Amino acid sequence: MPTAADPASDAPEYRVAGSHEVKDAPSYAEALTLWRSAEDLNAWIGAKFHYDGARAMQLSETQRRASGPIAIHAPERFFVSPSGVCVDLARFAVETLKSIEQSARPAYLMIEFEPVAIGGNVLRRHWIAVFEREGQRYFFGDSKRPGHLAGPYASTEDFIAEYARYRGRRIVSFSERESYQRRVRAMAVRRVQRNGDAE
Repeated sequence: MPTAADPASDAPEYRVAGSHEVKDAPSYAEALTLWRSAEDLNAWIGAKFHYDGARAMQLSETQRRASGPIAIHAPERFFVSPSGVCVDLARFAVETLKSIEQSARPAYLMIEFEPVAIGGNVLRRHWIAVFEREGQRYFFGDSKRPGHLAGPYASTEDFIAEYARYRGRRIVSFSERESYQRRVRAMAVRRVQRNGDAE
């Protein structure tokens, strides 16, 4: 597995082929009865997810300013056609984990990078899923490395420091959220100043 990502791209460089069995199902409703843990869900993501570069451009800040908001794929639709971008995958991961392992307290982690222009479109936000077990933090549902389960970490800050090194991009801020929608207030926000300290 590569230790660093291409900082000029949001597309994954590789697919994680884990040792956990991939449990497939003919429908999303049946998958919810078959999957029992984040590991089950993550194995399916690693085997099935495809990154949609054209959709990434549609969801860029540049195009959203021109055309307005675009609907994020609902989990049922995503299961049938597991293609999309970071926020589509994060929504699928968070909402599905809430159904199969609610005790893990799944949430969204929104990461704001210093902006980068890809094909003339400005990209800065990235979404992944976070959950807890026995006081430790785990992160998955990452379109940059589908099938990768990161953790355990003692804190989200520890993961963010490592993730910034992996992505090769400076992280300006991050927040854990109950929803991917903007109107929902962040649960916790850390803003990184120019000197690298949290404010």
